[in-house]
Amino acid sequence: MATHTANSEGVEVSCPLCDWRGRRLGRHMRTEHGEEALRQAVLEAKLRGTPDPEIGARFGISFTHLQEIITADRGANVTVLAPPKRIKDWAPRDFAEETSTVWSFRQRGNWATHDGRYRGNWSPYIPRNVILKYSKPGDVVVDFFVGGGTTAVEAKLLRRRCIARDINPDALALAMDNCRFSPPGRLFEDQALPLFEPDFAVGDARDLAGIADASVDLICAHPPYAGIIKYSAGLPGDLSDLSIDDFVVEMRKVARESFRVLKPGAKCAILVGDARKEKHVVPIGFRTIRTFLDAGFVLHELVIKRQHNCKTTGFWHSRSIKHNFLLLAHEYLPIFEKPAAGHVSEQRSFFEAVMPHRCATLPVGCLDGRDVETTTVWMFPQVELESEIRRNLVARFGAGGASLIECALGAGQSGHPPVVPTGEPVLAYIGPPGGVTTDDDVASYLGTVSGIVDRVSKALRAGSFLVVDTRDVRINGQVRPLGLEVWERLAGEGRLAIKEVIVVVPKEAPHLVTKRHLAISHRYLLVFAIR
Repeated sequence: MATHTANSEGVEVSCPLCDWRGRRLGRHMRTEHGEEALRQAVLEAKLRGTPDPEIGARFGISFTHLQEIITADRGANVTVLAPPKRIKDWAPRDFAEETSTVWSFRQRGNWATHDGRYRGNWSPYIPRNVILKYSKPGDVVVDFFVGGGTTAVEAKLLRRRCIARDINPDALALAMDNCRFSPPGRLFEDQALPLFEPDFAVGDARDLAGIADASVDLICAHPPYAGIIKYSAGLPGDLSDLSIDDFVVEMRKVARESFRVLKPGAKCAILVGDARKEKHVVPIGFRTIRTFLDAGFVLHELVIKRQHNCKTTGFWHSRSIKHNFLLLAHEYLPIFEKPAAGHVSEQRSFFEAVMPHRCATLPVGCLDGRDVETTTVWMFPQVELESEIRRNLVARFGAGGASLIECALGAGQSGHPPVVPTGEPVLAYIGPPGGVTTDDDVASYLGTVSGIVDRVSKALRAGSFLVVDTRDVRINGQVRPLGLEVWERLAGEGRLAIKEVIVVVPKEAPHLVTKRHLAISHRYLLVFAIR
């Protein structure tokens, strides 16, 4: 259901409280019966299972208004008011653990009591993967944004001890309801290991009082994004009520408490996404990752969670093209690690000087009438990857006849300042890094990119775009998030405004797969608009 106000002007409907018939039921009920009568009628329609779009059209209310009515009545933002479903399966069918840094689940997952009633909760495939990869039976798993209980359900099924906290008592009640089950013993290889009931209590992720220092084996949580989905009816301390800047400030407290309660070497998985304001991306994901790194964590993995609920045809397809914005189709799942005592990151030099580069002005080429990408996740066959990146960049950000300036990075190439055509829009593209294997290499790479951007951006006129193609790298077993670090390096440039964060993924499965780490299979296109 769209966020704009629906109405029933084209359909005649009847009032449930009187003999009135007409096309403006919502207005009639407010005038003749009052706002409370309208609210009760909406809730009754929702309880009968009436789809959200039909409720919006019948009563002339927006999707946001519908969520507010439900949240105020139930104390939590739920999609279904009916009782929990009957359990048909106790585990996902044909399940296999993820092996790369891009996780994509076309089906949300509906085994056990998982049903998606709690609006905005994550797919149970995520905590199942995280719990299996980074804990063992009997370990303590904490979810301090437990919401509808997805993590708690998975922890119980996988025989982990779960500490489940949430600031919203109504959400906590729903989570407890979802954990009232007794799976058959045949599901478990070790029959002697007990089934642990989750420890539920109202609590604040910013103050985990009652959880001892260094006592937790894994944190697995999905916080509410600032202002994206409302999770309560004005509950004090609800992070979803905060501005983005205030949300980041409060997440710093969450990061510090997470660091305190985790054992050395233990992992912390946090799912977070971006937002959009005035057709520009707001990188909440990058900013949240930085709060945890500042708290003392290192980055063990950085997973991209691909979303499948973005419509790329019809209304949103045309809106994306017309207004030049991409539909947000990715979230970040950083897997942080609390370093063990005595941990030192090895550094060694690879480049003796700033990484050289070459620049060339290239023709934009023919767009040949093919469709272009409308979401923030671009998937292409490996053999077409480079050409499709350029074709889609030109189509989306090339302003028709713009010149394409390409700056390729790599060792052994001579550097020349680019020649920028004057008096016309330009799309500048800085290619991906190569040979970055140490922390010193990262510093050299960031310096080179910053230098190129400084020269190119000064020559570009307002309305042009500059794209930095970059990728995360693994150094001494840890991930250096170059997407985040490039954005931070360039965020202070006065003429640059981040427009899009695009994730590019080959369609083929990665060749290099190890048991210790996920194969890094994604890269980023950071699109900056020139002010």
